[in-house]
Amino acid sequence: MTDAFPKIGAPATRALAAAGYTRLEQLTEVSEAELSKLHGMGPKALGILRAALAEQGRTFADAG
Repeated sequence: MTDAFPKIGAPATRALAAAGYTRLEQLTEVSEAELSKLHGMGPKALGILRAALAEQGRTFADAG
């Protein structure tokens, strides 16, 4: 099981890094709505991240 982010595109990856997120596991502590407010984070990237979390049996904070 890897905790790296999946391929979501450079703008979304930069948005996560700028917000201090470096591991997929950290996204379980934040809501999808919060992430959607980050500049560069679009619906496609959120969907990819949601799927990656689901593969590990995890969700965003607001989906639990």
